[in-house]
Amino acid sequence: MSQIALKVRPAEELSSFGVTLKRHGFSDLSRAPLSELQVNVGRLCNQACNHCHVDAGPKRTEVMDRETMQKILEWSRRAGITKVDITGGAPETNPNFRWFVDGFIALGAAVTSRCNLTVLFEPGQEDLAAWYAERRVRLVCSLPCYTKKNVDTQRGKGVFDKSIKALKILNAHGYGREDGLPLDLVYNPGGAFLPPAQEKLEADYKERLHKDFGIRFSRLLTLANLPINRFAHYLERTNQGERYQQLLVDNFNPATVSGLMCRHLISVDWLGHVYDCDFNQMLDLPLEGKSHRYLWEIEAAALAERPIAVGHHCFGCTAGSGSSCGGALV
Repeated sequence: MSQIALKVRPAEELSSFGVTLKRHGFSDLSRAPLSELQVNVGRLCNQACNHCHVDAGPKRTEVMDRETMQKILEWSRRAGITKVDITGGAPETNPNFRWFVDGFIALGAAVTSRCNLTVLFEPGQEDLAAWYAERRVRLVCSLPCYTKKNVDTQRGKGVFDKSIKALKILNAHGYGREDGLPLDLVYNPGGAFLPPAQEKLEADYKERLHKDFGIRFSRLLTLANLPINRFAHYLERTNQGERYQQLLVDNFNPATVSGLMCRHLISVDWLGHVYDCDFNQMLDLPLEGKSHRYLWEIEAAALAERPIAVGHHCFGCTAGSGSSCGGALV
């Protein structure tokens, strides 16, 4: 399935990301030393959310096989990878997901899993919370609001109630307590606007979720919606595309540039191809904007100071407080 980004106005009307960087005193965006590996193990998911930049869903067939996973593990051992972020789709729907996680743990790497919460109730996943807790996997879980209406509108009918139930199960297994396992939640806007201040919204989430449901969690991560795939389609359908792209450009924040995730990690797709970030992966924009290469064809040490492929979608990560897989940047 082809990937799409929002169509933008001509260059003379809307400054490119590279030009904007130079206007603020930056040279071309380049890499810092590699500190984390992010792996997308497939686009199969038990949900089909309206904002999904991966365009994941129950009918997707792109699933990483064990042979590719083994090559990634071998490369990670040679490269000395100490942190890995596993995502999807719903990564747990990959039949080799647990084997893959155990492979990284055997290497001594700290593992983060991007969990949509409702996957805990899929057939065969009844022990998932206990399995995660036993391995002390850090969980980053989607919950775009603390109200049922907003979550169900964005993620599907019934998702909020399942998510609350899942969070209670995770809390019961030690996730989200101050002295327990890390359980981070992810907020992304329900429309064509930027996230509010992360610290203030986190306080609101913690108050409401604890008061209404007795739920605790570690941190809230605010992520901007990038105009890619489903969210790009939404913007076009609602005639908000140009306005949203201009919003991102107008709110460019130079203080976010040093912390951009593309400077510190590389993204691997279900086939083993490498990209500068997850968003570039979804746009099929390979590492450094060159031809496709497999992870095992590159040397980790050679990545430092290499140029990063950029485009108009990069304004989404640098607008306002910034946005990355780790939440706000400033």
